[in-house]
Amino acid sequence: MTNTSRTRNTTDDTDRTGYDGPEGWAHDDPSVGEMQLEDRSALRRVAGLSTELEDITEVEYRQLRLERVVLAGVWTGGTAAQADASLTELAALAETAGSEVLEGMVQRRDKPDAATYIGSGKAEELREIVLATGADTVICDGELTPAQLTALEKVVKVKVIDRTALILDIFAQHATSREGKAQVSLAQMEYMLPRLRGWGESMSRQAGGRAGSNGGVGLRGPGETKIETDRRRIRERMAKLRREIKGMKAARDTKRTRRLRNGIPSVAIVGYTNAGKSSLLNRLTGSGVLVENALFATLDPTTRRAALPDGREFVLTDTVGFVRHLPTQLVEAFRSTLEEVADADLLLHVVDGSDPLPTEQIKAVREVLTDVLRESDGPPPPELIVVNKVDAADPVTLTQLRGLLTDSVFVSAYTGEGIEELRERLARLLEDPDVEVKVLVPYTRGDLLSRIHSDGQILHSAHEADGTRVHARVPRALASALDEYAA
Repeated sequence: MTNTSRTRNTTDDTDRTGYDGPEGWAHDDPSVGEMQLEDRSALRRVAGLSTELEDITEVEYRQLRLERVVLAGVWTGGTAAQADASLTELAALAETAGSEVLEGMVQRRDKPDAATYIGSGKAEELREIVLATGADTVICDGELTPAQLTALEKVVKVKVIDRTALILDIFAQHATSREGKAQVSLAQMEYMLPRLRGWGESMSRQAGGRAGSNGGVGLRGPGETKIETDRRRIRERMAKLRREIKGMKAARDTKRTRRLRNGIPSVAIVGYTNAGKSSLLNRLTGSGVLVENALFATLDPTTRRAALPDGREFVLTDTVGFVRHLPTQLVEAFRSTLEEVADADLLLHVVDGSDPLPTEQIKAVREVLTDVLRESDGPPPPELIVVNKVDAADPVTLTQLRGLLTDSVFVSAYTGEGIEELRERLARLLEDPDVEVKVLVPYTRGDLLSRIHSDGQILHSAHEADGTRVHARVPRALASALDEYAA
């Protein structure tokens, strides 16, 4: 058994929040992102004020506030560095959720114990650590079955949650939009449904049948049990949420179709959580999207316009970050949001160059992307890897990455290093060969004429009785829209 203490602190001593914090962006007035950050920071949990009921259902039980926690992991494969990195990440997740990490332990096993996840002997040792530290919660670095949760709680005698429940809790805290909240609620309910439990009379059942057939008069249950009621209500709520999310998806599809029709290139920023995706969006577009030095700070997709060095416009979409072992429920619930990735012309895959294992980040992100893109009709969009935070990265690690990722761009969203090179690469990758057209645009279609002026190059134009005769070079998408007016 290996003990670790406070494996990671999400607040750096140098207060380098430029990647995921507002200080890296100087504004005279608070930006929208800064105000959102202030709102999020304004609500903090206060320990010791819980008034939770003792007779509670599993749904309520799993929503108890996290306070002082001990981490437990099982090392089944890979290197010791990978095992330590996984527990370090779990500590960062716990602190993002508002917990105080007191201790951590990792057990080397071929596979997790079927009964108590870490084995009965180590479970007793974990109980001793809980008593010694005064912890009120144990967080396991994996997804536990309902039986494992129950059995481990009986041994350690404090509440036990797994990595999946912890990530869901963070998503629930950070969701701000109506769609984001609905997606998180759906994911939570899908996770909770098989894990419902009850105590005392809530476990009663109907005897069933006629009097005397299954116990007879006086031995029937009170009817539908509390746990059965919970399950029915959860299923009804899940069905309602799916309908709501489907309706929100239709509205977003309309906006996306309008962008595609206008021929504006679309770039989706993807990557590991806290890799600096939102900071890069702000740097490229000059916007004030919320950035915070925390995991899963961004849940709602944000789209902003930006300009290439040659003046052409494109749209940049910031998406939710990924993580190792991202819960299946979240991938399914956020699938409609992640469709922005499938329809993009280019993926900017942002990698944290200061992370000890950046290649593991790339692997985890690509696994989720493969799952998301599997159901798309067309080929996957091209990918450009952007290694961020080069100002904070280890020089040896950067040298190794430059040799491994030969076609990548190395930048710092905090200092601006490499940003111009990134813009030039984007211009080349998004280059759409112009098409020469000769059209007679009716005066009633001033919108098309305006697009020719903004997106194309006019070689000659003349006003006639039926409209404006134009000879121009325009993007291919605009040329398709002008086909019916060819002259």
